[in-house]
Amino acid sequence: MRGRDFGLNFATHLLLYNVPFFGGRSTTFLFSAAHASVTRSFKMYIWLTIIAGLAVLPFLLKTLFDPYFGQDCSYIFRAIKLGIRLQKYKKKNPFYSILDCFLDTVKKQPNKTFLHFEGTSHSYIEVDKQSNKVARALKTHANLKEGDTVALFMGNEPSYAWIWLGLAKLGCATALLNFNIRSKSLLHCFSCCGAKVIIAAAELKEAVEEVLPTLKQQGISVYLLSEECSVEGINPLSEHITQSSDTPLSADLRANITSKSPALYIYTSGTTGLPKAALVTQERVWTASFIQAVSGVTSEDVFYINLPLYHSAGFLIGLAGAIERGITVVLRRKFSASQFWEDCRKHHVTVMQYIGETMRYLCNTPMKDNEKDHKVRIAIGNGVRSDIWREFLNRFGDVAVRELYAATEGNIGFINYTSKIGVVGRVNFLHRRLFPFTLIKFDIEKEEPVRNSKGLCIQAMKGEAGLLVGKITKRSPFVGYAGNDQQTERKRLRDVLQKGDLYFNTGDLLRIDEHNFVQFQDRVGDTFRWKGENVATTEVADILTMVDCIEEANVYGVKVEGHEGRIGMAAVKVEEGKEFDGARTFSQVASYLPAYARPRFIRIQASFEMTGTFKMKKVTLVEEGFNPAVVQDPLFFLDPAKKTYVPLTEDIFSSINTREIKL
Repeated sequence: MRGRDFGLNFATHLLLYNVPFFGGRSTTFLFSAAHASVTRSFKMYIWLTIIAGLAVLPFLLKTLFDPYFGQDCSYIFRAIKLGIRLQKYKKKNPFYSILDCFLDTVKKQPNKTFLHFEGTSHSYIEVDKQSNKVARALKTHANLKEGDTVALFMGNEPSYAWIWLGLAKLGCATALLNFNIRSKSLLHCFSCCGAKVIIAAAELKEAVEEVLPTLKQQGISVYLLSEECSVEGINPLSEHITQSSDTPLSADLRANITSKSPALYIYTSGTTGLPKAALVTQERVWTASFIQAVSGVTSEDVFYINLPLYHSAGFLIGLAGAIERGITVVLRRKFSASQFWEDCRKHHVTVMQYIGETMRYLCNTPMKDNEKDHKVRIAIGNGVRSDIWREFLNRFGDVAVRELYAATEGNIGFINYTSKIGVVGRVNFLHRRLFPFTLIKFDIEKEEPVRNSKGLCIQAMKGEAGLLVGKITKRSPFVGYAGNDQQTERKRLRDVLQKGDLYFNTGDLLRIDEHNFVQFQDRVGDTFRWKGENVATTEVADILTMVDCIEEANVYGVKVEGHEGRIGMAAVKVEEGKEFDGARTFSQVASYLPAYARPRFIRIQASFEMTGTFKMKKVTLVEEGFNPAVVQDPLFFLDPAKKTYVPLTEDIFSSINTREIKL
């Protein structure tokens, strides 16, 4: 009997008891009947309550005694507060953007230092005035207006911040170009965002000159951050900025900006081809900026940015997040392992960023007595291996590492708000409710999801690696890539759990363990299949770097004539002053890896080609394969009989192709 039914019955009994009846016997009978019914109902209600309590008791005990229960609650509370704030901003008319947040901070703390850079400091009011000058100069000389897109081609420096803010004051979107790209790639990145103006740093003049004829043909206005420029078609901008007024601009210039308006174009790192321009809306800037708040950053912290500002980590999490918190930023042109801790001590840094291999670079620096003499308490980033994570904590002290998983264009992400090493986040009911996602079985060989007889995807079991897909909803949209409908559509996955549904395909394999921790496994493109088995490149790379002569390893799969799938190969960088030890490397992979996962070919490289976000490039390596006539670097072949890696000769290569050597 349900509680509500019992209440109604009990009320009925009371009414019957109070109704006047003629004849004492009838009244007594009704009262006795009512009393008996109430007793039975009450007893049944009690028993049902006890049974229900016993049923949920294991769950309650598991939850209450979960060592991470308190951290779960803290995270959920913070997330709810931030979500309410965002909804409030979206309902405002006009929309309350990150720029408005900056302007409010200027009013509250005008003289607080916003940026430290190479011995100079810039307060919030100084940056505000500089951005006013930029906005006025571009409005006058470039005729910029609300809705225009401007490409920014420069490295890390304070002017990056005030040029972006100046463009935002005009209602313009900014495309953040990677300053390392050139020629075809530069033109590709510029054209796909639809920009009509490009602003470049003075030191990048030659890169701009290289593509200037094409830019002229397309009617693109080119501005250089210098006092003068003799090249026809490149306009110097610095003098115009200097001569412009620093008085505030009218908010009417951006009156039509909404939460869905384009704010930025941020490019993928390009590990597998030409970069794609991810469209970042005004709302998305807010959600990314909240990562600092979720990580426990407060208005008293000092944030260290040494990652490129053209990337989402440096710009959205770092710069935009600093504005949201109203904190001071220590900005550096590029990452330096040798200067890292010195900078942190000098500027009293309390929050650091990392990405890719940067944390490993810090662990590779010579040990010093004062390594724990710093104020860094939080590290925010992604891509750190478990062994490096542990070594970092052992060497540099109790730093709360907030490892996260996210993609600039994606609609699903995780953050590890606990102290658990080796995970990118933790699943909770709120996360699943607001941002539906699932892990589905994936066929590595066919490079497509596994589907059942009904044509629907099959969910991965708990503890099993699966392709992460996020449901595309109004709350968790996938906007796509600018100027590339084909790539946008490739990221959409239909008929996942039911006919007609639509999900974002992250292209990443993750797993959720029995304690609801989320672990990153590999990228789909970085996982290959050999001998009918899946090989995760990150796992193999971790094993290889345990060999004392190997400093870095970049693992990939290569085609072998006459064989299905791809066989394992690794490009390795040898420790300085050491030589590659084939026997020790063989012993390592033989001890820790199954036969199918052991790299059969080793390529020795002096250095690795990296993206701007410290990810190792693999496309060229895969294409070149293991042909000694093509590859100029030293090559080695795993010889099981000799239990070592031997030099890969033309004879061995020929024997492999003729199948005289069995793989």
